[in-house]
Amino acid sequence: MLWRAGLRIGEALALSELDLDQQRGAVLVRSGKGGKRREVGMDAWAWEQLQPWLSRRVQLPVGPLFCGINAPALGRPCTPGACREQLRRVAHQAGVRRRFAPHQLRHAHAVEMAREGVPLNVIQRQLGHTNLGVTSIYLQGIDNTEIIAAVNARHAPVLSASSMLRL
Repeated sequence: MLWRAGLRIGEALALSELDLDQQRGAVLVRSGKGGKRREVGMDAWAWEQLQPWLSRRVQLPVGPLFCGINAPALGRPCTPGACREQLRRVAHQAGVRRRFAPHQLRHAHAVEMAREGVPLNVIQRQLGHTNLGVTSIYLQGIDNTEIIAAVNARHAPVLSASSMLRL
């Protein structure tokens, strides 16, 4: 949800099962940053990855979508700190050697959407940014080789540069 829907950790932890609309590929964020409500998209692959948890979640007490699975926290809300620690632990086990913060997944979501040609204003709405400048900061994750490749792929101008010069 952090990576493929671009949610903030607090937004993901505030979700309930009623906020998911898999048919439409939509997730309702009831209380985003600043208390704002928005609906975001999530791709089919992400829904497939979420499905095993959704199947397990129905066996637990009613509560938030992401909750504790062991006593005494069974069915209780997860805290952002506990989720950050668990994600860091999993990243370390997966061989990630650099410091890892869950918010990086949100940045990755924005960069990947930009690389796929999604318009900047759509990325802005998906992330819930009121200021386009904030969205642009997220896209600074695009590396120099990608920028150089994009510029090198430009076509030559239709008119020669010297056609309008007087010698």
